Amino acid sequence: MSDSVKRLAVLGSTGSIGRQTLDVVRALPDRFRVVGLAAGKNIALLAEQINEFRPEFVSYAPGNNEGKEVPAELAGSVRQFISLEDMACHSQADMVVIATSGKMGLAPTLAAVKAGKNVALANKESLVMAGEIIIKEAERSGAQVLPVDSEHSAIWQCLEGEKQKASRIILTASGGPFAHYSPAQLASVTVEQALEHPSWRMGRKVTIDSATLMNKGLEVIEAHWLFHMPVDSIDVLVHPQSIIHSMVEFIDGSIKAQLSYPDMRLPIQYALSYPERLPNPRLPRVDWSKINSLTFQPPDLAAFPCLGLAIEAGKRGGTCPAALCAADEVAVELFLSRRIGFVDIAEFVGRVLAQHQVIANPALEEIMEADAWAREKMLKITGGDS
Repeated sequence: MSDSVKRLAVLGSTGSIGRQTLDVVRALPDRFRVVGLAAGKNIALLAEQINEFRPEFVSYAPGNNEGKEVPAELAGSVRQFISLEDMACHSQADMVVIATSGKMGLAPTLAAVKAGKNVALANKESLVMAGEIIIKEAERSGAQVLPVDSEHSAIWQCLEGEKQKASRIILTASGGPFAHYSPAQLASVTVEQALEHPSWRMGRKVTIDSATLMNKGLEVIEAHWLFHMPVDSIDVLVHPQSIIHSMVEFIDGSIKAQLSYPDMRLPIQYALSYPERLPNPRLPRVDWSKINSLTFQPPDLAAFPCLGLAIEAGKRGGTCPAALCAADEVAVELFLSRRIGFVDIAEFVGRVLAQHQVIANPALEEIMEADAWAREKMLKITGGDS
């Protein structure tokens, strides 16, 4: 194999980011090769991906190293079944794409950076829960944590070549589908409405988090760890057109912004190809003749309290962001199963955080204990365990 071909392990290959990562590989087959695929319950799609990309190793849920209980769709088509952690640090992988959702992305992210692997990270919870631990391990091993989120990719691109630290980061948000809803309208939001995002096509959990603006709050905490920026120096602006993906302000007042059509394949490709930029005719170009205006406004924290809850959790630090992630994950599942309402997500997450006793500078074990505590507390508060 040519030295110019980068070997990828894609964790979460059947999800939205995973599928779009494979789209980038299809467009640039002379630059990328898939050596590992990991997926959850969508075995049928995983089987199709295996047949197309012929990876050396696979992980599936419930996966195991011995390859027992292999689904019929996968039997005979895979050389080796391994765990997520083993895939993340496998010697044949040059880069690991972490596109899994929720806390299950944390362990493989840690395994990858400890092994010195560069990580294209799309899993928010990893950095939100254990950002300090992950960044320190990456610095120790020389691994790079390369952001896949469009907002963090934009910040990263704006900071490239700058020798002085930025003074402020401005994260943009589309505002979601309910930016102009009244309190009464928000109280009656349905699952179907919340899953219709105006700009992006994402997984169900991320789409709901975008509708509540929790997603943007998690991104504030991510940016804090990725770019060593105090939470108080990270602002959020609602930008419905989703053309400017984020901005960076410097000490002289200059502001740099990264602009592109809202398509996740672009930040995915930049993370995969860095430090190069590669031509890809499949990526859309901005047509300025069709853009009449770019507008901005501050977020409405009263209507979307999840954003404020996340920012406050980031300021409190310690185990608070882990408790936030866990409580939100349970609340979103309860909403998707129609057991609580849309506005209840913020209400119940806030109640869990109000009862959380924060541990400063936590070890990984304490982070996982905070996660478990918040999940149990959320189920008790909502009656979701009955």
